[in-house]
Amino acid sequence: MTPQDASKRTEEVCRLAPVIPVLVIEDAKIARPLAEALVAGGLPALEVTLRTPAALDAIREMAKVNGAHVGVGTLLTPEDVTAAIEAGARFGVSPGATDRILDAVEAADLPTLPGAATASEAMRLLERGYTVQKFFPAEANGGVPALKAIGSPIPQVKFCPTGGVSLKNAPDYLGLSNTLCVGGSWVAPKNLIDAGDWAAIEALAREAAALAR
Repeated sequence: MTPQDASKRTEEVCRLAPVIPVLVIEDAKIARPLAEALVAGGLPALEVTLRTPAALDAIREMAKVNGAHVGVGTLLTPEDVTAAIEAGARFGVSPGATDRILDAVEAADLPTLPGAATASEAMRLLERGYTVQKFFPAEANGGVPALKAIGSPIPQVKFCPTGGVSLKNAPDYLGLSNTLCVGGSWVAPKNLIDAGDWAAIEALAREAAALAR
């Protein structure tokens, strides 16, 4: 998969809803009802981060949910890419971008959002052909003003800002011309997951899905 083709595919993912839930799952048993609640609330694109031993099993369970478009986050190595695809991931997300990880996702035909934190990093990815990128960590890197500033000289690149994005500041990001969607964990907080309160999570998803872009 070329970077150009990958960007087309990731743009399609980003346009499914204004928010991509960023999920840290400790127990794969809750993966399916969690995915069902988020999809029912209008958030079909789901990013499961590879931060726990249960992540790959969670992806396998979520991939069975009708309407779910399950991706894998925190891709760091080619081995992560292989494992994610075997688990059923349909797209990838990386906090940064190295030639090694980009070579791996391109060889494996896994459309991926590579991370950029600066104008130079965004330019380097653009030179390779990536016109859709992840801006991470968004708030730590200056937030909305920084992303707006990057967009002025590099309007060809569209972003999914992630990291410190919340219900409060998401509309500000979504109001930028170079933002396709945002990634955030607030739609599936740990306390509601632990309580198995899927109705409350669905309500948060509906609230997020209604945000203007």
